[in-house]
Formats: sequence, C-alpha cells, structure tokens
Amino acid sequence: MSAKIRVALLIAIPLLVACSGIAKSPLAGSGEQIRQAAVAGSFYPGDPKELAATVDGFLAHASVPAQKGQIIALVAPHAGYQFSGAVAAHSYVLLRGRPTHRVVVIAPSHYDAFPFASVYEGDAYATPLGTIAVDKEFARKLARSNPAIKLSSRGHLPSKDGAEHALEVQLPFLQRTLSDFELVPIIMGEQSYEASRALGVALAELVRGTDTLIVASSDLSHYHPYEQAVALDGKTLNAIGEWDYLTLSDNFQNRTWEACGGGPIVAAMIAAERLGATRAQVIKYANSGDVTGDRSRVVGYGAVALFQDEGRGTETPKFSLTSAEKRQLLEIARKSVESAVKDNKLYELPANLPPSLTQDRGAFVTLKENGELRGCIGYTAAIQPLALTVRDVARFAALRDTRFRPVTASELPHLKYEISVLSPMRRVMDLNHIKVGEHGLMITKGRYRGLLLPQVAPEQHWDRNTFLDETAMKAGLPAKAWRDKDADLFMFTAVVFGESETSRVFIPEAPVWTDPPRRPGERVPGSPPQ
Repeated sequence: MSAKIRVALLIAIPLLVACSGIAKSPLAGSGEQIRQAAVAGSFYPGDPKELAATVDGFLAHASVPAQKGQIIALVAPHAGYQFSGAVAAHSYVLLRGRPTHRVVVIAPSHYDAFPFASVYEGDAYATPLGTIAVDKEFARKLARSNPAIKLSSRGHLPSKDGAEHALEVQLPFLQRTLSDFELVPIIMGEQSYEASRALGVALAELVRGTDTLIVASSDLSHYHPYEQAVALDGKTLNAIGEWDYLTLSDNFQNRTWEACGGGPIVAAMIAAERLGATRAQVIKYANSGDVTGDRSRVVGYGAVALFQDEGRGTETPKFSLTSAEKRQLLEIARKSVESAVKDNKLYELPANLPPSLTQDRGAFVTLKENGELRGCIGYTAAIQPLALTVRDVARFAALRDTRFRPVTASELPHLKYEISVLSPMRRVMDLNHIKVGEHGLMITKGRYRGLLLPQVAPEQHWDRNTFLDETAMKAGLPAKAWRDKDADLFMFTAVVFGESETSRVFIPEAPVWTDPPRRPGERVPGSPPQ
C-alpha cells in the first residue's frame, strides 16, 4: 500500500494511530514463535470479555441466508470492527456448528512489499481470546508446492511502517464460531493473476478431501463518494457472483475496480472452484458511510460465501439484448467511426442509455467492406459500460487494426458493422463442455493470452481439438499448450448481431482481439497496440 493510502487509512480509522508499533515479540523463553496481537485495542477491543461480547453481538444480528451446498470459502472485510464488523459477521455466522479442522486465511500485505505469498513460519497467532496453533506441516507442504509461495515472517510481523491487520482481525470471528481448528496464515505480497493462480491451485491440491475452510480477507473500494462506491463495489460483487475471477483479477490489476484483498479473493475462488464450488453468494454489502453517516469518502465491505452446489453447473451466464438495444449499439459503432475518421473526434454517447448498455461488458466490433473483413478489435474484459466499449473498439477497429490501413472517409458509406457482446468467462472444467459454434475460447498461460470468438470454429470447419490448438496458437503458444498444467482455458458465449439483421449465431471471419494492458504500458502478447 502506498504512503498516500496509508495516510488516508489513518484518517478513515483514527484508532489505527494507536496500534503502530504495539506488537510484541515472540514469547520469551517459550521456545515458540508466536505472532502476538498487534492491533488489539485499535481495530478491535483488547479486553477478552469485551471482544467476545462484541463479536457475539455482531453474530447475533447477522442474518443467515438460505443455503444449499457445502461452504468452501468465505470473503470477509478487515477494517476496524466499528466499521466492518457487522458485515464480516454475515460471513462468519454461516460457520456455527460446522466441523472444521483447518482454516486458511489469505490476506493482502498493506505495509511490506515482497514478490511471493508468505506462509507464516512461526508456531501460532495470538489474539486476546487465546492462541491459535499454525498447521506447520501443511504450511511446509504448501511452501514446497510452488516457488511463488514461501515460508516466511514477511508481512506477518510488525515493521517500521506498521502492523498488518488484515489477517489478524479475522481471527476473533473464527475463535467465536469454530470450536477447534489449526490456522494457515498467508499474506500475499503480490496479487497478480499468476500469483493468485499459483496459490489457489496449490491450496486446492493440498486441501482436497479435508475439512478445511478458506477465508479471503478484503475490503472493497476506498475513499470515493457514497454513490460512486456503491456502483463500483457492485461491479466487483457482480463479477464474483458470475464467477468471473479472470475479469475480476484483470480489473483489479488495471485499477478499473478496487479491492485491497483482490488477490486473496481470486486465489480463494480458484481454489474453491477446483474443490467443486460452483456458486458465489453475496450475503451482505455496506460501506463506512452506512456506519458513520459521512458519505464523502467511504470504504466498501462485502460478505461472500463460495458454495459447492450439486444443483448448479459451470455453464456460462446468459446475457441478452433486445432488438432496440442492438440497433442502438450499431448506431453508436457507426457514429463513433464516422466521428473519428471525418472529424478526428471522440463520439459523445447519448444520455439516458438503457441499463443493459451501462453494464460492464466485453465486446468486439467487426467492420466489413463489400463483404470483406476491414477491421476487428475488441475488449475481452468487462472494463467499462457496454456502450462505451462498443464506441471505443469501433474506433480502434477502423484506425488501429494493424492488419489494415486506417479507414478513409470515402469508405464510410460502404462499411457494414457487426458486434459481438461477450458473456463472463468461465474456466473449462471438462473439455466435453465446449460446444463448437456456441462457445468462444480464451487461453491464458503466464502472460500469454489468446482468444477466438464462437463464430470462428464453424466457419473454418474446425472440430473441438483443432479449435483448442488454434486458440493456443493465437496466443503465440505451441498448438498443444492448452494441455499444459500451467495453462487455463476459459469459455464464453457471445450475442452476435449485424446491421442487416437483429441477431445471428455466426460471422464468417476470424477477428483479431485486444485486451486492456494488464499492467501500465504492458501489451498482451500478439495484440495490436492501443
């Protein structure tokens, strides 16, 4: 976390001032390395009786939603209890009566920067309610599973910059809801998709078949006006609900969306998915403005449960548009291109767009001239409202598709426009789930990505294996790279329509694609510049 954000945190939570530097060293003479409570008395009560009563009070007022399936993981906020405790309780109340041998808590590092996931190398974590033993055998196995995961005290012990609270504040809730458990404390120093995937995959392999719970510690957006925060946090929670952790991770990395524990959320979703979870339920949302009444600069909090639900599969979520909405998007695409080509101006969108066009969606715009491909560019990630995406990628398709010279004014009357609106991404759990002609594919391996739209495979008369090979090669990878253990395949559907019709299934060409840079200045391999 930057110095600027740390200062802002001190403003939002004045009690944090008192906690800096109060952490104790491991117990002298005990022979054990115990991470002592560092933010007791500031983020939460330091007196054991008061702390127990406070947590129990939050739990007593938390609603218990209708449940179906086994809970695999939770997401809970980590601000001071006076701000986020009531929201966190909505996650933890689900644990009452649940037998749990082990709890893995994944939290972000606010004060210490390091390029790995730090699994605490000590013996225990302590709170005013008592000491929780670390499952050291599991911790060692986890650290040996991937070079991106290490046994360490980095992020766990207080530093000159501050004492990490994100993991510690979860523990009293666990102590008041679970009878006996061992702890695996993890602080993520890096929160990229690759780091989150490494941790999530490793956890799933070690956790499978055991009564282990995963907890992701995260607040949501920081220091926006109330209404803006609600809208921004709604996008994040909606992506979790749609199980689209790839877009979630991309938008956290691009800083389009905000969550200080975004990496822990993504890692927990990846692990939970591989453990059979198929459903995310957003249980409660609130922000600091709901508590303090000050809506000028708020912090968002969400409680989420990830379930194994036998009645729900991994199909891609459905999305549809009316004929009027399709016509409006096509008009936006055409006017955007005309404004860019004739006047070198950015087209201003009309006011009062329908709600479906203001949802964040990925989309492609294909330009054709006399039946021939003239340009095609799109965003795979839902980085901005659909209408804005169509406006921007239409302009890019006309001027920035590197396979073609820029469109000229004389060509404008001859252009035909086609739009593909993408559903959220779902990882392919079984290759038999891929339906050629219905699903598009994206492969990601390290920093390589490639995508082909659903209409490409039937036009080229590809079978499923050829479609897989071609998707890998689109990313600049060997044809069979989709078989690699460190590669992820995602499938999606698309609503496809053109000017001469309201909708159809196929477009007869294979467009190029772009994705927003995953880090400032970094291009996705194989994509044209933006």
